[in-house]
Amino acid sequence: MFGKRGNVGPVPAPGFGAPDAAARTPASSPAKAASSPVRPSEAVPVETRKSDKYYETKSMVFGALIDAIDLSQLAKLDGDSAREEIRDIVNEIIGIKNIVMSIAEQEELLDDICNDVLGYGPLEPLLSRDDIADIMVNGAGRTYIEVGGKIQLTNVRFRDNAQLMNICQRIVSQVGRRVDESSPICDARLPDGSRVNVIAPPLAIDGPALTIRKFKKEKLTLDQLIKFGAISPEGGEILKIIGRVRCNVVISGGTGSGKTTLLNCLTNYIDNDERVITCEDAAELQLQQPHTVRLETRPPNLEGSGAVTMRDLVRNCLRMRPERIIVGEVRGPEAFDLLQAMNTGHDGSMGTLHANSPRECLSRIESMITMGGFALPSRTIREMMTTSIDVIIQAARLRDGSRRITHITEVMGMEGDVITTQDLFVYDLIGEDPNGRLIGRHRSTGIGRPRFWERARYYGEEKRLAAALDAAEIEAAH
Repeated sequence: MFGKRGNVGPVPAPGFGAPDAAARTPASSPAKAASSPVRPSEAVPVETRKSDKYYETKSMVFGALIDAIDLSQLAKLDGDSAREEIRDIVNEIIGIKNIVMSIAEQEELLDDICNDVLGYGPLEPLLSRDDIADIMVNGAGRTYIEVGGKIQLTNVRFRDNAQLMNICQRIVSQVGRRVDESSPICDARLPDGSRVNVIAPPLAIDGPALTIRKFKKEKLTLDQLIKFGAISPEGGEILKIIGRVRCNVVISGGTGSGKTTLLNCLTNYIDNDERVITCEDAAELQLQQPHTVRLETRPPNLEGSGAVTMRDLVRNCLRMRPERIIVGEVRGPEAFDLLQAMNTGHDGSMGTLHANSPRECLSRIESMITMGGFALPSRTIREMMTTSIDVIIQAARLRDGSRRITHITEVMGMEGDVITTQDLFVYDLIGEDPNGRLIGRHRSTGIGRPRFWERARYYGEEKRLAAALDAAEIEAAH
């Protein structure tokens, strides 16, 4: 594989494990939340501090490697074989150039260069950690992470903005997308399903900004959310029933509140014989049902044509004989098509959107439909919502970094021009402990029979529902 090759493109990186959305846990473990927050001026050590001499040596060896290796042939090898090939050549270069290094330094150099050629360079130690929820790169010199709901500055840095931009291009090219001056904003995903956003110069003034929402390898369940305190056991049982009996659900919450994780948890209770179609901007839902079709939007090409929007996907999937439609995030006029689907025989459909309360969630859906150019009276849109949406689940990220399900709310109907709702469960804040961790409790509102009672009876779940509601009332009484 020796002999210089010119114009080498990005090399595909190996996968990083099974896809999962658990990194967006709607609750943080007490140990993590109670840890002392890091001041912005302090950098959390993620990689060992290296000397300038190390970087000079690495730059020299890396340049010699690029001159010596045929990356087009390297790209045809599997990850382990490619790493072995690089290690052999790097060791040979070190010997030829009489570079004096300890065994530990040489191993570190080999790992760094393999990561640069095959993986994501300085991001690799962050991507390998399962406790990190978000990675935020603000140019070559500053990289932040979110751990336990708190944002921390790390000592991870890139050689320069050119290296960072190369890694961004490598990531987005794997899903057939591009990022450059003519198309400086891009959404993509890593092989493990983690969501990626890149915004490049000239829009990003201080260098490329890369944001990765990581997934944990272990898939979260509702039982684990109950254990973490995101919802009470009785509330969790209600959510399982809601997912099982095909209620139409909208999950509402702010950025980073755990909406996607909660949606993944609810889909665990979809029967295996149901045909489910998902529509997403960047595919991140990880449904376990065998009969699942995953659809993803497409940005326009260089000529500005060929875009496939979320609305295109939702409308098309209605022709694919779905039993449930799952929309990763409702952002625009596709809200109208999702409501139409919910109202025309696709019970059990679900979606998420950004809103801070169940009432605001309904207002946002109305605004999305109105801004989409639909010439419909407000009352007509609201009536459509009341006949389509059964339950709104509100998630929130609290100021201590923990995530909680704050409302399970039913959409009841109309009184005049106003949509009426009723809360089944709400989360009440009580105070905070000496470590600054917020204390609260989930409280049942004492609704005897929710609106979906008959639906639960149809699916044979009324006894289970009654038991959960009774247990919630007993708990509330104490």
